[in-house]
Order: sequence, then C-alpha cells, then structure tokens
Amino acid sequence: MTHRGNTIGAVALLVLAACSACSNRATTGPGTQLPPACTFTNPVAPGADPWVVRQGDWYYFIESRDNGIFVYKSNQLTAPKRNPARVWTAPNTGWNQGNVWAPELHFIDGRWYIYYAAGRVPGAPFIHQRSGVLESVGEDPQGPYADKGMLYTGSAVGTDTTVYWAIDLTAARINGQLYAVWSGWEVNASTDRTPQHLYIARMSNPWTISSDRVKLSSPTESWEDGPELDLQEGPELLTHGDQTFIIYSTRESWLPDYRLGQLKLASPDADPMNPANFVKSGPVFQAGPGVYGVGHNSFTTSPDGTENWIVYHSKVGLEPGWDRVIRMQKFEWNADGSPRFGTPAPTGRGIPLPSGECDKSGSRLSAVGAL
Repeated sequence: MTHRGNTIGAVALLVLAACSACSNRATTGPGTQLPPACTFTNPVAPGADPWVVRQGDWYYFIESRDNGIFVYKSNQLTAPKRNPARVWTAPNTGWNQGNVWAPELHFIDGRWYIYYAAGRVPGAPFIHQRSGVLESVGEDPQGPYADKGMLYTGSAVGTDTTVYWAIDLTAARINGQLYAVWSGWEVNASTDRTPQHLYIARMSNPWTISSDRVKLSSPTESWEDGPELDLQEGPELLTHGDQTFIIYSTRESWLPDYRLGQLKLASPDADPMNPANFVKSGPVFQAGPGVYGVGHNSFTTSPDGTENWIVYHSKVGLEPGWDRVIRMQKFEWNADGSPRFGTPAPTGRGIPLPSGECDKSGSRLSAVGAL
C-alpha cells in the first residue's frame, strides 16, 4: 500500500543538495569534466510517485496534492515543478473524495488521460482505494478535463459490478491492443495490510476496461518478501526494440528496502494476458549508499531524444514513513535488451544534465515560466 505524504524534511534535503552543486563537477570520462552549469544534483524536488512525460520541447510532470491533481510544464527535465496548473479537485462526496494518489498522464488517440487512485473515506485505513480516469477536453495537458469515472477492476465484466481495491493503474498498448495494468487485492478487505498483486485487463478505449482482470504477478520471490507486507505496485511499461517490460515496485513503500522488480514478456507476439508469458527478475534497482526506499518510477527521454531516463522517488532517511523526494538519472541497456538502471546516484553528487539541456557553450538552457 502506497501512502502519498511528504513533510518539510524533504525541503531541507533539497537545500543541501542544491548547495553541493557548486562544489561538485561531473565527469563524462577520464580527464574530462563538465562545467558546473551543465550538471545537476539529486534530489530535484520534494514529492513522491513521480510521473513525467515529454511532448515536443516540453516535459509535463503530474502530482497529487491538496486533495487535487496538478500538471506542471517545464522545458527542463531536471526542473520538473514549473508552471503549475490545478486540473482537478476531488469532489465533496462520492467514491473519490479523498486519498488522491499517484496520478499518471498519458496521450492516447489525440487526448490526454489522467489515471489516478482515490477513496470514498479520507485518511486511514486505506481500504477504499479505486482507480479513476479524466479525459482532456482538448489537446492541452494542463486542461481542462472531464471526469470519465471509476474504472472497472473486477473479475466478471458485464455481469458483476464488484470493483476491487486498485491503485497505480497505468495504460499502454502492446501489439496494438490497449491494456490497463495496476496493483490490487484479490478481494476487498477490512485492513490495508493486505497483500498486493499486479493485474492486467484489456481496454476498449482509454476510459473503459473491457475484460475480466487477470492476476499477472504476485510477490513470491525472496527479494519481494517484506518484513511487514508483501506487495507489488507502481507498474510501468517500458519497451526497447520489440521487447516489452513491466517495471514495478516491491516491498514496503514506507521502509528503506523499497525496490524495483521486472517482468519481461517472453516474446514480441506473446499474449500479455497469460501470466506464464512473463519472466520475472530482480531486484533491478534498489537502495544505495545514503539513498533509501527507491521506487515508483516513470520513464522519459532527454530533450534531444538520445538518452533514456528513469525518474523515481526515495525516502529521506531510514525511519519508517513517507517523507520522500524525487530523483532522476540516465539508464542504459544490457546486451539482451533489458534495462540497466545501475545504482542510485548519491545525494549532492554532480550529474551531467540530460543531453540537450545544456548548450554547446556550456550553459544550461534558461528555465521558462514560474515555479
């Protein structure tokens, strides 16, 4: 279960990271140094469950806060929280009036769609979470949006209206078919300390799930076995060539061993609705020196499109809780085509800016708009 709180401790850590940028020079190879203006340091902002998408010259970052959803617009990947626009506010009544979590922003068939989780009862226990979707009225990701309602996450589409606990829903096409993938419970429960599994279902359009759910994966490996709760959440689809991966978070989000696992579709033409067609491996990304609780990521590219980047959150300390910050770093590919995320970049260490965010003169692109 992924709670979405943040505290002022995250802001203090950001200040320390920003100050250290002045004394850290990033290297690109032996004997080569980049000017400080062409580097950045992690973390880049307070927050959790980061989702960022690039369209043209702009990055759009989305987050939930103040019981609503905000979309930011920035020309710099490493400065994601600029030009905020509140695009949705939770209603005063209904299934989605509280606990607005982990929105994602997707451009599908000429419209923007926001997938999010929310509950009918604000606060704990978090046992009422369901997944909903908003559709943009036009082509502007900063709105306005129309509420398309709750998504069906049950096991008998068309005959049973029971909707099961569901969070972190994402949507993507595999071989031309649109699918929803999310984290859910086998049955609704009276405690939020309930194991979470990954589910998949077909979609007939971006706001309609049109098949029964299929349990795709469960937290059965030793590296997924948490001391308090076994879970899989935050699934994100990643493609490379003709290969399809689902990168997900596992272990407890409030503890320092939160990490990423991977499901690989066995072949390009394999049916993703068959769990046997996925190969699990992991952990593929986990805590490093001074960086704890890494997970719930999204993927994007550098401004010039030549680099792949993972955007993720981490805890600010070892203590249990949801005080988190946003980080990002470039990743590469293994010889077999799978992603190689490496280890988390240490706090305050200079990192080369994404390719295209620094010009040939060694100056960082000017930021556009207000924080």
